[in-house]
Amino acid sequence: MTTATKTLALLLTGSLAATTGAHAADETISVKKSTLVNLVDLLVQRGVINQDEGKGLVSAAEQEAAAQAAQAAANAAVAGTGKAASGDQTTANLPAGEGAVAAEWAGEPANAKAKTGKIKHVGYVPEFVKKEIRDQVRAELKADVLQDVKQDAKTEGWGIPGALPAWVAAIHPSFDMRIRFADEFYGKENAGGIENVGIDTAGNFFGPYNWLSINRAGNTPQGGLNRQVALNPNEAIVNNQKDRLRLRERFRLGFEANIADGLKAGIRFATSNLNNPVSNDQTLGNTGQSYQFAIDRSYLQYDYIDDKNTNWFSLYAGRIINPFVSTDIVYDPDLSFEGVAGSFRLPFNRGSNKLAGYKAPNPTARFGINQGQQTPDSLFLTLGVFPLQDIDVSVNDKWLYAGQVGADWLVFNDSRFNVAASYYEFQNVNARRNPLGSHVYDWTAPQFVQKGNSMVAITDVNTLNGVCDDTVGCLFGLASEFKVFNATAMFDYAGFDPAHVLLTVDYAKNLGYDKQKIAAEFQNGIVNYTNNKPRTMAYQIRVDVGQPDVRRWSDWSVNLAYRYVQRDAVLDAFTDSIFHLGGTNAKGWVAGVQYGLAKNTWLNLRWLSTDAIDGPKYSIDTLNVDLNARF
Repeated sequence: MTTATKTLALLLTGSLAATTGAHAADETISVKKSTLVNLVDLLVQRGVINQDEGKGLVSAAEQEAAAQAAQAAANAAVAGTGKAASGDQTTANLPAGEGAVAAEWAGEPANAKAKTGKIKHVGYVPEFVKKEIRDQVRAELKADVLQDVKQDAKTEGWGIPGALPAWVAAIHPSFDMRIRFADEFYGKENAGGIENVGIDTAGNFFGPYNWLSINRAGNTPQGGLNRQVALNPNEAIVNNQKDRLRLRERFRLGFEANIADGLKAGIRFATSNLNNPVSNDQTLGNTGQSYQFAIDRSYLQYDYIDDKNTNWFSLYAGRIINPFVSTDIVYDPDLSFEGVAGSFRLPFNRGSNKLAGYKAPNPTARFGINQGQQTPDSLFLTLGVFPLQDIDVSVNDKWLYAGQVGADWLVFNDSRFNVAASYYEFQNVNARRNPLGSHVYDWTAPQFVQKGNSMVAITDVNTLNGVCDDTVGCLFGLASEFKVFNATAMFDYAGFDPAHVLLTVDYAKNLGYDKQKIAAEFQNGIVNYTNNKPRTMAYQIRVDVGQPDVRRWSDWSVNLAYRYVQRDAVLDAFTDSIFHLGGTNAKGWVAGVQYGLAKNTWLNLRWLSTDAIDGPKYSIDTLNVDLNARF
């Protein structure tokens, strides 16, 4: 028998062993029926006794109470009226300070006036019994109460507001770090490259070219594609034959501050190659020199949230996160946007309870996928205006105008469907041929490219500008305009929770390519491909299985994707920097595994096998092993 059961037995025995004599009153406990029933219920709820035992105790108490009431009535009849009246002295003689509890089993109040034929019995609970009860209840409640207090302290930040200035408590830091082992394997049958100085059977150079390096020398006496390839092949031609292992590091430190209701400001610092907008990686091997460290994000964000916790719209300004539902065939995961944007939402199913327990995962937790800054069960419209390059003559600035419409729907349980249609118009990014003797369109040369887009000569020997004498060209730019339509659909099935199955389909089409215009304006035509036929389509099919966000030990996720990106489907400057080592004109497979090593520490392994779609044979297999940590 447990301690509580023993205690209850003592209490019941005392309460039911009532007698009419003063001696009996000193040894018994008389308890009100409702109090006894409540006590039994409490012990049942605490698991001290089971329900059948509780019912048995109450039933036994009722039977004994009835028997003793009958015996008391008989005693009263024998003793007479005077004797019965003297029974009131039992209550009056209750010792003070003994924790006495006086009540009547028949249900009358303890202080009720005595009636003829009724005998009231008074007892007290001994101190050792009360102590046992207190200790038992305290032991059972301590763990639950302690856990509740600790959770409240964490949620409400006990002690922090008083210990720190208000502005410190309003700032929320974030940190992440990645160490990458990047192993690159080139096809043995790759054509061109540094080994044979990029010369085909007809004696022509065909790269693959490093257009940024060639353009840097464009307006110098050493300018020109032919001269640069002959004098500086290690810079002018991209490696496509020598396998390479690189160790790389990415470090990012961010701060976000709550300014007012709905308004916050943020800044993020990151290791960065200052000339590369799609990578924060720092390659190790700088002979002890310091790393580059840059402001990767700096922004203001306002979210309008009503009293029902519905987010109606978000406004962004500065150097901001990618606000669009998208994948890495259009935008690399490391790309930040400069400009202003707004996302406006029309919620539906507001009266439903579906969203009550739903917690949306990090929209960029799956590498290469951006589910957007949206909320489930809403239609949305996102608009943005982003300056790409500031030119001295303002009418020639390079811009991106972007718009997206879509729906974010929690279909059933935690299964979620995202669909979006987007239009991205890049203004003034295409090349323009310089007039004779002029450099007026030199600004149309891109500040950054990777590889893959069709290129044309802005300046060549026929422009007679006094500097360039190269028959192919000295300064190069993008042949096509870029007006990209993009359709994206994602279905996140949660029926195997905690593992999810995410199916993603992405399609892009460049509507800005004009074959006739390119042929009419540029005498030498496209210089890095043998034809100028439109190659303007891209698509990707991908499946992810596992936890949406790998955050703890043994969390896991795997993914498999097939991607096909023609040379002028998207702007090669902004697409994925890992697939085919960056750029367009590539097709192939991507397989990945993510596994949690500890809290906020995980391993990301990706294997990419790619081939060029057009031009000389160019195959690359890439293995990336990333060790990630964050808080």
